[in-house]
Amino acid sequence: MTTQVIVLNGGSSSGKSGIVRCLQAVLSDPWLAFGIDGFVASMPASLTSSDAGIAFAADGGVSVGEEFTRLEAAWRAGVAATAWAGAGVIVDDVFLGGSHSQERWRKSLDGLNVLWVGVRCDPEVAAGREIVRGDRARGMAEKQATIVHQGVVYDLEVDTTHTEALVCARTIAEAVVSDSP
Repeated sequence: MTTQVIVLNGGSSSGKSGIVRCLQAVLSDPWLAFGIDGFVASMPASLTSSDAGIAFAADGGVSVGEEFTRLEAAWRAGVAATAWAGAGVIVDDVFLGGSHSQERWRKSLDGLNVLWVGVRCDPEVAAGREIVRGDRARGMAEKQATIVHQGVVYDLEVDTTHTEALVCARTIAEAVVSDSP
């Protein structure tokens, strides 16, 4: 069965976004990318620092509220609808709830052929990338590096600690099942 959705899960600054761009370049067909950062950026400002939406603590902690959860469910349904409409979809997400986050995606993507990919990175390396990025609260990468993988089941894992995004993307692309001869 042809892979319809690739879900990448990893902590902040683990290298997911770079892998997504490389995947789009190396996969033979065009794939659309949907990332949690884009979803958060699409939310009204009133929900990006509130208990109802998403709040980022100075120490890198992240908490989400009821309104965030409701809107995220709608976003996941939209991503699934895009795949059902025939587009290949790559999801870049951070499973703050570990296996519970994966289960929410499983329900949204039910009936689609999904390749689950864990993107790992040594916490200290991710923390260094976080500093270079300058757009994240310090501590987020280190806090998320292992918690996002707790209880999550993958078809494939890559580690960006010492491996470039392009190499990781090629590894993932080799695991994508296509209907091409």
